[in-house]
Amino acid sequence: MSEIVGDSIFWIEVGKIKPNPFQPRHEFDQDRLRDLSDSIRQYGVLQPLVVTRRETQREDGSIFAEYELIAGERRWRASQLAGLSQVPVVIRNGEQSDKLKLEMAIIENLQREDLNPVERAKAFNQLAADFKLKHGEIARKIGRSREYVSNSIRLLGLTEEVLEALNQGQITEGHAKPILMLIDRPEEQKVLFQEITTRKLTVREAEAIARRIAFDKVRKKDRFLDPSIMEMEKIIGEKFGTRVHIERKQIGGKVTIDFFTNDDLQKIIEQLSSESVSVRQEKLEESVAAVPEVVFEVAPESQSDNTPDDTLYNTNNFTV
Repeated sequence: MSEIVGDSIFWIEVGKIKPNPFQPRHEFDQDRLRDLSDSIRQYGVLQPLVVTRRETQREDGSIFAEYELIAGERRWRASQLAGLSQVPVVIRNGEQSDKLKLEMAIIENLQREDLNPVERAKAFNQLAADFKLKHGEIARKIGRSREYVSNSIRLLGLTEEVLEALNQGQITEGHAKPILMLIDRPEEQKVLFQEITTRKLTVREAEAIARRIAFDKVRKKDRFLDPSIMEMEKIIGEKFGTRVHIERKQIGGKVTIDFFTNDDLQKIIEQLSSESVSVRQEKLEESVAAVPEVVFEVAPESQSDNTPDDTLYNTNNFTV
């Protein structure tokens, strides 16, 4: 088999096949792998694996052939689970470069949508860093836009904690984008990530928070803020447990209170209503306390009707 013709299909022993060292996919869902194994056990491998062939001469002069996967590692793993001794393969002619092996592995996984966002980002970055391909070149090879490639690689700027959550499916790629907006504000970035995971924020809610924080940064950079205003923002924010913004204008201004969910909004409204009732009650009590005490007394019957007016009352007491 020194000369391999075209894309002919051969049956190769499973034990002679080695995985692709440039395989971008590292996470294999075990449940899905077992499902595929059950299917292969029943119907066989319906789509051949793609491999390269390398011949090695032993000391006794015999030729030993080894095969390296280019595409189809999931089918290969499932075939091992199914107990198959041989699998169908297509052998690519000639020596395949490391770059081509990586390209083909990426393309196959992308076509099958088998790569998670982190694996995809690392694969694109490897093509760019190790093989000096520009983002536009990578995009053309996989049939995607340059922005798709660039945005994928940007994900690697996230912290390990966020990348692991993205890798495990705890957050989506849509959630990762607003977190990336705060790449230069690690504390706020960490808080937003915690809000997304603990409070199950939607992508839209996460984006709104990130934009607000970014706006604050621009506002504080471009405009001088009155320290008293900042202190009031802090006090009100601590009271409601959320971010509060006070914006002064030439006449008056406005107060913005952020909320994440409908429940948060309801709590803010209830707290405002409670505060309003409390203030009204305090004012009522103050008003009552300010009114002079009135004491009504019945005058004795013997008192003359001609008693002078100034003997009928004093400052706090009225006598009738």
